[in-house]
Amino acid sequence: MDKALLISQAIFSIIFVISVLLQEKGSSMSLTFGGTENDTFYGSKQGLDKFLSLASYLFATLFILNAIAYILFS
Repeated sequence: MDKALLISQAIFSIIFVISVLLQEKGSSMSLTFGGTENDTFYGSKQGLDKFLSLASYLFATLFILNAIAYILFS
């Protein structure tokens, strides 16, 4: 069980880093720091950028949950 959690942790971290690095530079940084969509210079996210943003949130969540599971079950 420990080995499976460690392998999945590595996979989640690699995919998370790749999804963050593939996002457009400077896209909606005001949203990150509590702004609204109207404050963004670049407009709303569409297409691939929206998908990569959702994927980043998903894999960050999976990474954290997997880390908690590793602590609890090992």
